[in-house]
Amino acid sequence: MMKEYGLHWRDGLRPHREKFAAKVRDINEFLDELGLIPPTGRIEATATYHDACHLAHAQKITAAPRRILASIPGLELRDLPESSICCGSAGTYNLNEAAMADRLAKRKIENILSTGAEIALASNAGCLLQIQSEVRRRRLPLKVMHPMELLDLSYRGERP
Repeated sequence: MMKEYGLHWRDGLRPHREKFAAKVRDINEFLDELGLIPPTGRIEATATYHDACHLAHAQKITAAPRRILASIPGLELRDLPESSICCGSAGTYNLNEAAMADRLAKRKIENILSTGAEIALASNAGCLLQIQSEVRRRRLPLKVMHPMELLDLSYRGERP
């Protein structure tokens, strides 16, 4: 939303808003462009990454999170089937279209489980909540995390 900040008002301040919006970066995009200090803490786990709609479809950011995750020693990142298909959160979609959102969440979990991953990663708070909700409902032994949480654990030398 902040990347589109300059588009929402048509007034005298629009150029200032557009200048601000041009500086906005997702954390994955920012760190990938900046260049990481490689983390050293090993995370001996298998993980899979779900492409959040706001990143993959709206911003075309798919490689940056994977490159960051690939820098974590010991982490095995497995491809998620249908990674770019919505998990059902989609802002308020899970509230307005609950039945369809539930079907999408179940489909997403089945795809996550097919990877054998111990950790499901997503770069969107709504996706994390939607996936975690289905994990809890099924009582699955699956951790659901933002990639930055896992990166932080690696920097600190801690386990998930």
